[in-house]
Amino acid sequence: MSAAIASLPALDNDRLARLFADNYRRVLMAAYRIAGNIADAEDVAQGVFLRLHTGDVPAVTNAESYLYRAAINGALDLLRRRKTAGSEPLEAAASVVSAEATSSPDVELTSLELGLQLRQAIGELAPRAAEMFALRYLEELGNGEIAKLMGTSQAVVAVTLYQSRSKLKKRLIELQRRMR
Repeated sequence: MSAAIASLPALDNDRLARLFADNYRRVLMAAYRIAGNIADAEDVAQGVFLRLHTGDVPAVTNAESYLYRAAINGALDLLRRRKTAGSEPLEAAASVVSAEATSSPDVELTSLELGLQLRQAIGELAPRAAEMFALRYLEELGNGEIAKLMGTSQAVVAVTLYQSRSKLKKRLIELQRRMR
């Protein structure tokens, strides 16, 4: 569904119900992959649809795209507010950086510890970089899809992801050293 939202004081209940039915699961799962627990993901998803209902959103042309990005940004905001969030591991993203981050054999983190540290480190990235990282490694979108979704070039996405991985690696190493 690619419904356009033209008038944005507030959506009528029928239209909101349609958008909710068509997009809630995707919004919830996007938030869950970042927040790490279902309760926080539900809060984020409800907040996204509440803002849509009250008209507290910018004018958008693609509801699916807006809802998806709003869920990711809401979950990232949640991480930033807490600095340490979640109780379940981020296996998908952890595998991206765990090999680089565990440079010595005596450093062995459980998936839970690594997930918590990764959430903290992602929350410290610049908002746009964190969103790109989440879209690439948590939502598994390609660089071209991310570029289109975010209105930028594939080169910018690639450079931002490279820099983000580098920053996350350094931050995870710092956090591991503190745990010793």
